[in-house]
Amino acid sequence: MDAGASFFGDLLGSIAERGRALLDLGRERRPAGAVRAAGLKDLCDRLLSGQGEASGVALAREILLAYAGLKTGERVAFFEILAGAFGPDRARLEAAVAAYSAAATDGVPSPALTWELHAASEPRRQELIRRLNLAPGATARLVAMRSDLLDAMARRRDLAEVDRDFIHLFSSWFNRGFLVLRRIDWSTPANVLEKIIRYEAVHEIRDWDDLRARVDSPDRRCYAFFHPALVDEPLIFVEVALTRDIPGAIGPILAEKRTPLDPKAARTAVFYSISNCQRGLGGVSFGNFLIKQVVEEISREFPGLTHYVTLSPVPTFRGWLDEERASTGSALLTADDRAVLDTLAASETPDAALIARATPVIEALAAHYFLVARSPKGKPLDPVARFHLGNGARLERINPFGDLSVRGLAQAHGLMVNYLYRLDEIEANHEAFFDKGEIVASPQVRRLLRVEGSVAPAAKAPAKAATPKALAG
Repeated sequence: MDAGASFFGDLLGSIAERGRALLDLGRERRPAGAVRAAGLKDLCDRLLSGQGEASGVALAREILLAYAGLKTGERVAFFEILAGAFGPDRARLEAAVAAYSAAATDGVPSPALTWELHAASEPRRQELIRRLNLAPGATARLVAMRSDLLDAMARRRDLAEVDRDFIHLFSSWFNRGFLVLRRIDWSTPANVLEKIIRYEAVHEIRDWDDLRARVDSPDRRCYAFFHPALVDEPLIFVEVALTRDIPGAIGPILAEKRTPLDPKAARTAVFYSISNCQRGLGGVSFGNFLIKQVVEEISREFPGLTHYVTLSPVPTFRGWLDEERASTGSALLTADDRAVLDTLAASETPDAALIARATPVIEALAAHYFLVARSPKGKPLDPVARFHLGNGARLERINPFGDLSVRGLAQAHGLMVNYLYRLDEIEANHEAFFDKGEIVASPQVRRLLRVEGSVAPAAKAPAKAATPKALAG
């Protein structure tokens, strides 16, 4: 923690203690869980009632401490209170709508009426969350609170309106202007390195030696985004390998006994793992900024690089294939396809003969999966594809059996793909994806389609897996 952040935290703590005395909250903290969900509503109402600065900070801290002591069911009850009792002020909103409508009938509503309509429509819980953020260490606590909310929403979709308010505020608090890019290397503090090991969500870091090989080898780089309010807590990080050529398999990159490449001989920067670290910030996008800034950093350090690519997993491919196999009416699979897939499904580790037999089948089906299959909403089925294509990358190459790990085989029969980032094409590719729904892919990938089709029909989405923490870079 830097001196400025420490001083500011101490100052807030001092203000909070004085505020506790003013509010007669007592100098001893209440026992964990002593203030339950219903009691929290009263404190939240007091916080919104317009207390002074010192008492407001104290109330915010009291609420967050009380929330931390709640049990799971009580936390859900608290979210119910946020949804039901802290929405927009109905009387104020109805008055603002009436005034705006009356002015619109006679002409153009004034800026003051427009602003009042906007302010009145804002849920009170947004201002509550802002005021809670006054407490020392509140940002981290609110991120953790949102993680609890996501857990609750697995069964309670009616709490989505509360989640939208968290996302709205977090998108402002964690916008790119506040993020700091830091390189992670062997001189990085140990507590941060431990978190890199813990948060790695694509390719498990086996031990400290494995970590050192990833962050301290001359042909490896690791970068992370940090936020001033979450000191020493990475938000997202990317691991990069410098190679001569575009790789088709992860094994050589992660090999324990490999000979490092002289970075001057490298022509390709490979983003092989991107891990989101804070579950409570899910839905707040950092990855697109991270990749673009890392490309700028690496290109300055190694001007000889000519390609910037990913080596990415395909986390929903096998689920989609399994549904196709289970469908007796599937027109996509031939009898030979089914035989190969049945053999693959029964094999824990495919041997060389099975890999050779299955490779053309996986290539053709993967091309269909990426270029033709769609969700009911018309989007690509794969979350990693949506991320990189949305960022303006091109689907460059399909790599059957690029990941023979247990996880890689379970997710995608070992399938990996490369997405290519060309700086002069990113904007055009991004617009093609979002404006036209076009999947920008190399001719090499398109040739793998058995039947080329210009219109991508809707397809049933695969069985939903757990929300991925990771997007392989």
